Amino acid sequence: MTRGKVRVLVAKPGLDSHDRGAKVVARAYRDAGMEVIYTGLHQTPEQIVEAAVQEDVDVVALSILSGAHSVLVPRVAELLRARGAEDVVLLVGGIIPEEDVPALREAGAAGVFGPGSDLDEIVSFTVACLERRKPS
Repeated sequence: MTRGKVRVLVAKPGLDSHDRGAKVVARAYRDAGMEVIYTGLHQTPEQIVEAAVQEDVDVVALSILSGAHSVLVPRVAELLRARGAEDVVLLVGGIIPEEDVPALREAGAAGVFGPGSDLDEIVSFTVACLERRKPS
């Protein structure tokens, strides 16, 4: 984190078009002094990772309400690794059953947040993840 402002990509993968939560989280990151890139709706994992690499982000935050988290999160993590961006912190928010959380963490998600998660906790968790990662 020596290069300045933290850069966060907030993305809505898949066909889900409910973006209020993503926008609320994006604003919390912005209010915490981070630079936010919002990709908009209906992004493919490939589009998300391409944007993450092009924008040189520190964090990718996915908002998934469609139930496709078990497919989308591992794919985004796989593509990040393939592009040499394994140091990017991958976070997931949305309606995710508790029993799915371990598999998402195993796939590469550093954190998983459900509806009603405290915004300050999300930001603090993100900062802690960035402080723990190895300098590039």
